[in-house]
Amino acid sequence: MYYRVSYGVSSKLLSYEKGIFELEIVIGNKWDKDYNSTAFELANCWKSQNKELAMSMGCKIYIIDAKTFPFKKQLMNLGVQPQYDAKKGIIFRKKILN
Repeated sequence: MYYRVSYGVSSKLLSYEKGIFELEIVIGNKWDKDYNSTAFELANCWKSQNKELAMSMGCKIYIIDAKTFPFKKQLMNLGVQPQYDAKKGIIFRKKILN
């Protein structure tokens, strides 16, 4: 599934296991937010818009920056998986560590 493609960012659900889901985010030319705010926004959107993910404890996020490195978009179109530019994590429950 993809989200916000028209805004210059796309995301894909990679997996969901043991209350943690993983997203791959590709940042395009139109997107102007930094990695942290992008990760937070998209993780919360996926969690709130999909009932299967509503009870998730956290999210692992892998970011591919095709805005800074335009050749990565071309690699993806050819079926080659480019290296991730950033990896982020989100914990949704505030008292999970206590």
